[in-house]
Formats: sequence, C-alpha cells, structure tokens
Amino acid sequence: MTQNAPPRDESGLALPENQMPVLRVMPMPSDANVHGDVFGGWIMAQVDIAGSLPAVRRANGRVATIAVNSFVFKQPVFVGDLLSFYAQIVRVGTTSVTVQVEVYAERNRLNAEVVKVTDATLTYVATDEFRKPRPLPELPPPAS
Repeated sequence: MTQNAPPRDESGLALPENQMPVLRVMPMPSDANVHGDVFGGWIMAQVDIAGSLPAVRRANGRVATIAVNSFVFKQPVFVGDLLSFYAQIVRVGTTSVTVQVEVYAERNRLNAEVVKVTDATLTYVATDEFRKPRPLPELPPPAS
C-alpha cells in the first residue's frame, strides 16, 4: 500500500476513492452502551447531518429532513472507530433533494481494517424563512 492509497482491509474493502467524506467523526464512550457498541440513534443523527450538507448546498439555504427512505445498519460501530460519511445527491425535485449516505469505519487503523457500517437514503425539503417549502434555485448554466 502506498502512502496515498486509501486504507484497505484484507477483504479488499477500502474507503471510496476520488471522493471526499462530507463528515468524519470518532464516537466517544458517551455515544455507546455498556458493551462499547455505539447507539444506532447516534449514528442516525450523524447520517442526517452528513446528508444535509449536500442538500443545503443544492438548496442554497435551509432544509428540513422530511423522510428517511431507507436505513440499513450493516455492521456494528465501536468506540474508537473513525467514521467517514460519504453523501451524494441522487434525486432532485421541485422543492426536495434526496441524498444517499454511506458510512465506513476504519478500525484497528494500524492494520487498516475498513468496514462499511451503514447505508441510508434521506429526503430533505428546501424551506423559506417561515419554514414553508420553497422551490430549489435554478442551477447556473455550465461553463463553456
């Protein structure tokens, strides 16, 4: 493994290449139960934050979470895991933005173990100053 290569575990799973995580966080003991497993609700909150980042950018302002379309916990998360959240817009409506979020845990970082722990799809709606739905702004034309 070269210094610039993403961490990869023995199964070949690695952090997504050519993508930057929108959020990276390490759960602390207060985020876990007595056995060291991180609470699912804590992970859900972090996924909601990560998903909102591209939604806010696309909406050019405030958004509200209106749906958690899917949420799958694939592997447990432990205190000390370094979580990387990758989010991308998968659908844009008149007022809404749907975002896919994938979460990877780097465990035993000296051994470079990477585990995909969560997949989720969330929908956000752009809101105005009165917290009512508003149309998404038009995208600028592509540069020529």
